[in-house]
Amino acid sequence: MRDDYALRAFRAIAEQGSFTRAAAALDVTASALSQTLRQLETQLGTRLLHRTTRRVGLSEAGHALLQRIAPALNELDAAMDALRQHGDRPAGLLRITVPDVVATALLDPLLGEFMARWPDVRLDIHVDNGFSDLIADGFDAGIRLGESLQRDMVAVPVDGPMRSVVVGSPAYFARHGRPMQPRELGAHDCVNFRKISNRAIYRWEFAHKSGPRKGQWFDVSVEGRLTVNSIPLGVRAAIEGAGLANVLEPFAREALDDGRLESVLDDWLPPYEGFHLYYPSRFQVPPKLRVFIDFLRQRQAAAGTTQRPGHDPRKARH
Repeated sequence: MRDDYALRAFRAIAEQGSFTRAAAALDVTASALSQTLRQLETQLGTRLLHRTTRRVGLSEAGHALLQRIAPALNELDAAMDALRQHGDRPAGLLRITVPDVVATALLDPLLGEFMARWPDVRLDIHVDNGFSDLIADGFDAGIRLGESLQRDMVAVPVDGPMRSVVVGSPAYFARHGRPMQPRELGAHDCVNFRKISNRAIYRWEFAHKSGPRKGQWFDVSVEGRLTVNSIPLGVRAAIEGAGLANVLEPFAREALDDGRLESVLDDWLPPYEGFHLYYPSRFQVPPKLRVFIDFLRQRQAAAGTTQRPGHDPRKARH
């Protein structure tokens, strides 16, 4: 016998003052309801109801039990009713972890439209350039570059191809010249970036622009007097002439457009797969997350971006 059903049956009998009326409310027979109540009394070892041919009343133990269980059952009923009313309607708190470039370049222009479209969804955006444990940290999903995701994650592309740029200020290039290929970076002051996830220094990545290894990625260790773990801080340092910086293009786009920064080695930096929204399981994706994924992909399609078919982003750069 399910305890929750037996307690609900007891509550119905007490509220209705009749087995017949309570059975009608629960859509069961009066004999079945009577059997449920007898089993509950046997299980508890006490009489809960006084029965006569004309009425049903609570015993002292029954009155005490009803006082204790009624608020909990009412709260549970309210929660179940609210859930049923939601059905497939997106609602509730959606927690997403993203790096700062996504917050700035991808989400910032879209959040107002999403929240207007889905007023019952509350967003909690956590900006963090490191990796979070989605389950342990209570996140519904995250957004990161596709190549950096673990293979057991479900990954959905949410923007088009991405590229990095090596940038410096006009004043820096006037003093030190321009590198023409990655191996010449050893003669330049470069801004190093320390990864938040494992504190390792990022090795600058390039792809061969010609020859038999065209398109194959390789990395270069650079030297410099400045190390940061903030991409905006690295961009600011490059603008101020402190050295060259290797950053995702959206971070430097404004400064490139207005001339505060200039890029070099562009032929060695082809585009690669961009950002993916990821989550741990394909099953039972909540409606609030489903509409967020659909919204990002719709905006991606509207912007005219496409992904290269048959391409595994985790094998794009090596």
